[in-house]
Amino acid sequence: MNQNTRFCIYDERQLEPVLDSMAARLAALLGNDDDIVLVGIRRRGAPLAERLAERLARRGVQPALRLELAVKRYGDDLSLLYPQTRLSEDTASTVADLDGRNVLVVDDVLYRGHSLLRVVQHLVQRGAARIVSAVLVDRGVSLLPIHADVAGLRLDMPAGSIVEVHVPPYEADFSIELVRPGA
Repeated sequence: MNQNTRFCIYDERQLEPVLDSMAARLAALLGNDDDIVLVGIRRRGAPLAERLAERLARRGVQPALRLELAVKRYGDDLSLLYPQTRLSEDTASTVADLDGRNVLVVDDVLYRGHSLLRVVQHLVQRGAARIVSAVLVDRGVSLLPIHADVAGLRLDMPAGSIVEVHVPPYEADFSIELVRPGA
């Protein structure tokens, strides 16, 4: 039987200063803008966005609007001729006016870049003037011309390894695990 091996590589105690550092760098990038739209990419990017918003507020940066976007990668669905990344919005996100506004996008992991690129394309189409992206983990292997403006950690892991970010309320503890598929 093949079993995955899991290793906790960062726990909450280790991640709190990472978020503090991210917030400091984001505050410097965002400046005194009082009309920032904070977009969390579901699932785990949304609660990470909330954690960053608390830290940004302590630095005088208060997002005027908070939204969530759901992005799903269908790369493993063999019924599709080409892998697609689909995006869906809730009603609040759909009616929000982004024209000319600065947007901060938060996600948990930047891996191949498909999700972040799709979100950036969507926000540009909605009229965002500037988009700043932040991820907790950058795997450093993006296939697309996309990067995070602020990355909490860069983790270069062996091929086949999976980086899982655990964030309440979806998991009990805030942590990062490395998962290695069983042989």
